[in-house]
Amino acid sequence: MEDIIICRCENVTLKQILETVENYDSSVRETKLRTRAGMGFCGGRTCKNHIDTIINKDKSITNEFTTMKVQPPIRPVTFGEIGGENDD
Repeated sequence: MEDIIICRCENVTLKQILETVENYDSSVRETKLRTRAGMGFCGGRTCKNHIDTIINKDKSITNEFTTMKVQPPIRPVTFGEIGGENDD
C-alpha cells in the first residue's frame, strides 16, 4: 500500500512522504521541498489534497490545519508578444 504514487508528476510515493514526515517531523512545505511532491508539471493541483491530509493527520501539536501552496501553470508567451510585433 505504501508504494501508491501520490504525486504523479514527480513520482513520489506514499512511503516517501510518510518517511519524510516521520524522520523530520516536517511541515507541509518542508515535505514538499524534501520530496518534490507537488512541484511537478501540474503545480500540486492533482496531489495537494492527498498531501495535506497525510501530513496533517497525525499533527496533534496544533489544531491548525496547514495546506500546501499551489502554483498555477505559466501561460506560454510567444517571442512576437515579447518583442512587440503585431499580426495586424
